[in-house]
Amino acid sequence: MSHNTIDLNKQRQPLDHLESVWLFGYGSLIYKADFPYLQRKPACIYGWQRRFWQGSHDHRGTPEAPGRVLTLIEAPGKRCAGMAYQVTPDTFEHLDHREKNGYLRVFTQLHWLDEPGETEGLVYLASADNEAYLGPDSDEAIAAHIAQSQGPSGPNSEYLLKLAQALRDMNEHDEHVFAIERELLNQVALTKGS
Repeated sequence: MSHNTIDLNKQRQPLDHLESVWLFGYGSLIYKADFPYLQRKPACIYGWQRRFWQGSHDHRGTPEAPGRVLTLIEAPGKRCAGMAYQVTPDTFEHLDHREKNGYLRVFTQLHWLDEPGETEGLVYLASADNEAYLGPDSDEAIAAHIAQSQGPSGPNSEYLLKLAQALRDMNEHDEHVFAIERELLNQVALTKGS
């Protein structure tokens, strides 16, 4: 599958018939809402975990040197917390472009973190069959990759560090994100010390 998924998302899931849609963000969407929204609420989804296994050719890297950003992997019994936004369908014109690098929209159940209840919402997933997928690696290797990557949206390390802080602000612990953050900070400290 091509890593540009704009047309595919429009064909697979037209949203024009809906008044509003809930969108679940688990990466930069937690801290960077560069789109209008009707409401914003902390939420989680079950059966998924964040992983820095997706390449970024368009935001945190380049086609020649992609950065590493998040996708979700299936993980029975696990929970992934993030931020949900209620948006109008026309907002997906912007969101599909922002998330075009291998991500497909999928409907899933969102569970609110600060109140009882749940609703159906959309999440962008990048599976292993897209051309931008990088797959698993060690924490050290992922951190080294992130440390050296940069794209039109800025340094790849900024994405990781802002996400880690946003999760702390939500009182959420994500071992994968925090392990890579620790490794990145260690590598930066070693580089400065040498």
